[in-house]
Amino acid sequence: MNLPNKLTVARICMIPLFMVFLLIPFSFGGKGETVCRVAAAFLFLVAAITDHLDGKIARKRQLVTDFGKFLDPLADKMMVLGALIGLIVLAGRGASSTEGGVYYRLTATLCFLILFRELAVTSLRLAVSGSKRSGVVIAANILGKIKTVSQIVFVMVALLEPIVFGEYLLGHFEVFLAVSQHHLLSYAAMLFTAVMTVWSGLSYFKAFFPLINSNK
Repeated sequence: MNLPNKLTVARICMIPLFMVFLLIPFSFGGKGETVCRVAAAFLFLVAAITDHLDGKIARKRQLVTDFGKFLDPLADKMMVLGALIGLIVLAGRGASSTEGGVYYRLTATLCFLILFRELAVTSLRLAVSGSKRSGVVIAANILGKIKTVSQIVFVMVALLEPIVFGEYLLGHFEVFLAVSQHHLLSYAAMLFTAVMTVWSGLSYFKAFFPLINSNK
């Protein structure tokens, strides 16, 4: 197994550990949520870095393999969707309040939107690659790359905003607590991610859907 594939496998192995920190309410001496969020954010960032490195190394050293072509996009989807599911669970713990309920529902909606987009684009790839008319392989375009970055940024913001703008690091300053309670940065990142998810998905369908023969 070459280095890019090892990085991809390592990224997949990080996902269960990342999910453990998100889903299990450890105490850690009363600072459990802070420790878990920081640990999960660190693991997610490392996984995102390996996602960038494995493709770059594979192309530079001409180490592209069928194994990597299959596993790398799968690892990407597992990483992002696993993170979103974990964030839904975290948001659900605070869903008893009105604002917490709104944040919970919007996070769940974003997860569904991303899942729907990924399934649709994956189906489009299979249909186009199997078409005798095209012989085209759908590569990631700039919108798809921005979409991926926006999802990574959203996960990082959603994990760390309650800590950076919360009582854990900044004390009992009401202005920062207000920012934390209303998830302002998370909402902004969520909106941008939703726009890029839809936009990039539509761009793929606009470019490649005409290549599918609906009569076959």
